[in-house]
Amino acid sequence: MKLALIVQRYGAEVLGGSEHLCRLVAERLASSHDVEVLTTCARDYVTWKNEYPEGADRVKGVIVRRFATAAVRDIDAFNTYSDWIYTHSHSRADEMAWLKQQGPWTPGLIDHIGRHHQQYDVLIFFTYLYAPTVLGLELAPARSILVSTAHDEPAIRLEIFKDVFRKPAALCYLTESEREFVQLRFPDRPLLEEVVGVGVDLPQSQPYPRMPATGTEEEPPGADAASETAGAGSADEEPPAREFASHLLARGAVFRRRHRLYGPFVLYGGRIDPGKGCEELIEYFSAYVKEGGDATLVLMGVKLMVLPEEPFINFAGLLSDRERLQALEAATVVVCPSPYESLSLLALEAMSVGTPPLVNARSAVLVEHCVRSNAGLYYADRDEFVECLKLLVRDERLRAALGRNGRDYIRRQYRWDVVLGKYERLFAKIRNAR
Repeated sequence: MKLALIVQRYGAEVLGGSEHLCRLVAERLASSHDVEVLTTCARDYVTWKNEYPEGADRVKGVIVRRFATAAVRDIDAFNTYSDWIYTHSHSRADEMAWLKQQGPWTPGLIDHIGRHHQQYDVLIFFTYLYAPTVLGLELAPARSILVSTAHDEPAIRLEIFKDVFRKPAALCYLTESEREFVQLRFPDRPLLEEVVGVGVDLPQSQPYPRMPATGTEEEPPGADAASETAGAGSADEEPPAREFASHLLARGAVFRRRHRLYGPFVLYGGRIDPGKGCEELIEYFSAYVKEGGDATLVLMGVKLMVLPEEPFINFAGLLSDRERLQALEAATVVVCPSPYESLSLLALEAMSVGTPPLVNARSAVLVEHCVRSNAGLYYADRDEFVECLKLLVRDERLRAALGRNGRDYIRRQYRWDVVLGKYERLFAKIRNAR
């Protein structure tokens, strides 16, 4: 089948839940289908500035067609307009003006769908929120699937989104909590609905600490800093494990050495942004330190806010997939502070390597993960955050038990073969209906 996946940004460097999800799904569907991704030239979701070249590209085996955005977003003006539209009566025209201000506004992308949609057997739109989905769904609804990534936020109450959840041939959810929320919010929906979830790769099961018995066994993910200057082989190669003392091969040691981390540390990964709960996270973590906590807060990802200059905060920057895995393994605890989540790949990735997550209880999805897996803790306020973190940092046996539960949860619930099978059944139903 020929599939079109529509998303607001796309690329290995692009951080974002729905964008990353789209890339994971596209790369796996491409092994058995003719897949094209239709997206913008933007890399930055704040301004939607055109940074990728317009036209066709290939990213990890997937054809990507990029279309230029027509305008750069004025984030201050948009926030002011959003505050008004969320709190005042307004018209549909006002909401369309809000949608255009929000961006990305890409007439070329919508024109391409209008002229070429008959070439695609199925069109899959990722996330309900942006103009490519709102406008694109109108063009071929009978062959469209919406992966909504919906959660309770002010924007979803706008009237224009009632059509978004009504028009597609099928709705896909990532969690049961998301499905329940959408069904309560939007009673007029398509008949086809499925909790598809997302696949999460379990790293190769190895005993921890990661100490292969001989140099011929699979090595830990990551490269020792010493090997990068050893002269022979690539920077990712390491000398045989038997040449190193055990403390150099312990779980997470590579990442800890590279970033000079000693003792326990709490890891956050993703956009470092107030909207993702990062300001509150720093406030809560500062309270933990004031009460005698001795851990470090490590933040990896793109920095979109000013970080305080504190000795207990370490900014690791944007990491490769390989080093990101090393960071998740090395962390004592992974924290998920966002109150708005439709899935949280960060929490699932933490569980996949056996690191317990500490999550914001205001997100029903994050609480669902913790309760169903028995692999993490959740907090509703600063005091609960501090006490949960103290418990996790000091109790190694608890962390180990939660870690085992997390890996079991990923193995049971988030296998790629199960996820892709659900997509295939939806494709067949849409084709048969036509």
